[in-house]
Amino acid sequence: MAQLSAHVRAVPANQIREITQAAWAKPDSIVLSIGEPGFPTPAHILDAARSTLDRDETGYTPNAGIAPLRQAFARHAEALSGTQVSAERVFVTSGAQQGLHLAMSMLLDAGDEILVPNPGYPTFAMTAELLHAVPVQYPLYPEHSFQPRIEDLEALLGPRTRVLLLNSPSNPLGAVFSPELTKQLVDLARRHDLWIISDECYEAFTFDVPHVSPLAFDGDAGERVITSLTLSKTYGLTGLRIGALVLPSGLEPVLSTVMESIVSCVASPSQYAALAALTGPQDYVSTAAAHYRANRDAACAVLDRKGIGYLEAQGAFYLWADVSFAAGGSVRDWTVRFLAEQGVAVAPGTAFGSIGEGWIRIALCGDRDELLEGVGRLPEPPAAGTT
Repeated sequence: MAQLSAHVRAVPANQIREITQAAWAKPDSIVLSIGEPGFPTPAHILDAARSTLDRDETGYTPNAGIAPLRQAFARHAEALSGTQVSAERVFVTSGAQQGLHLAMSMLLDAGDEILVPNPGYPTFAMTAELLHAVPVQYPLYPEHSFQPRIEDLEALLGPRTRVLLLNSPSNPLGAVFSPELTKQLVDLARRHDLWIISDECYEAFTFDVPHVSPLAFDGDAGERVITSLTLSKTYGLTGLRIGALVLPSGLEPVLSTVMESIVSCVASPSQYAALAALTGPQDYVSTAAAHYRANRDAACAVLDRKGIGYLEAQGAFYLWADVSFAAGGSVRDWTVRFLAEQGVAVAPGTAFGSIGEGWIRIALCGDRDELLEGVGRLPEPPAAGTT
């Protein structure tokens, strides 16, 4: 058989999918390894998608998306950032993942470097590698509450560094950047003439802290920040594949050409469903946020009783827990054993980078009783003075 390309062969297996697929194949498993919102989709969103099909509006749309949806995303971005965002700067994408691919396609040549978080979502690096770019991981250390430090970033800059990728609220960590840190990160990019790609998938879900978009510090026209938004998590629309990129002014003609060559346009039923989501009742969002927060608090209480360390999530719907006492130096292998022995799937921290060794990501978005049952099966650290 003819050989696949070297850069495709080099992309590593996704450890999140690995453990989740194993759990799906094991009857009665408790699956806490994947972030799938569990609430029914609101009826007005489903009705909008059906109505699109009923009126046979199934032709091409503009590359950038239907005008009302671009306007709705622009108003949403304005609310996030406190800056003016014109609809012309918004491009509708087939989910946040495609938005990240489109953004990197515009900004990175072969051999260029993009700074990505470690721990961070694995497709950040995977997407860069598929574009023949070089992902350079910047460290997020436990002793610094898994927050990026300016000095660590500056130490990694080189002549081929082009892009800084930011993710707040963080998947997998639940960490949220403060306004001060967010401004410092934009200032860093400005000093070194870097683009910023800001993945804000979980912007709707923060707990006792604000979500601050880097757009807030990029000026009304935008200078260097490309923001990736999605409705997958906010409204539980993971299967409709709908998101948006907010561009700095001047990049619109470029992305229109890139869109045409990769996807042409996003499916019209998904676009009208997204329009209904953004402009209709917001009960789903408030209900989901309250559920995720209550699940976080309940799961943390179990971990506290067991004596398991964790990072208290300030956003998203994940809990980052330290099982290094049990993992034996390979948390990936430990999660496989934990599934086999206890029937619970959690994502190994190494799925998100080397600093994740010894840690696991627990998804908080599902049924509370199932969550607490799964967390309750985690082992307890040995008592002090024992081995």
